[in-house]
Amino acid sequence: MLKLPSVARLLPVLLLLFGACKSRRSSVIPTMKQLEGTWLLSREENEGDTLVYRPNTYAFPPSRGRTGFAIKPFSRFEQFDVAPTEGLAGRDGTWAMDRGNRLRVNLAEGKDSSYTLEILDLDSIRHVLKVRRLQ
Repeated sequence: MLKLPSVARLLPVLLLLFGACKSRRSSVIPTMKQLEGTWLLSREENEGDTLVYRPNTYAFPPSRGRTGFAIKPFSRFEQFDVAPTEGLAGRDGTWAMDRGNRLRVNLAEGKDSSYTLEILDLDSIRHVLKVRRLQ
């Protein structure tokens, strides 16, 4: 007679397999306290359409300028673009959370004045923010 394994023995295996099947859909719902601060692009760590940001206090390798943004209280936002003199030029705007993991950005002026960032991962221990810019 064939003996089937009990459900109690299969459950840990099923949970492990389920955790390994990671979809592209984000389930990260960050708190505002976790997102507040100045984030600079760590382009060396980008993977495909996933953009990796680290706090401005991170020890980045040398670069000819890093773009980024600052998420501030009271829905204030500042985007940092590389200036003609290789410094950073700030553009003011506002932000709003949409669907829990999407950051809608509206800049006061300039090209690409509105866009949405889908937050894929926010690791407050390693100080890494991973996002995808949506069309």
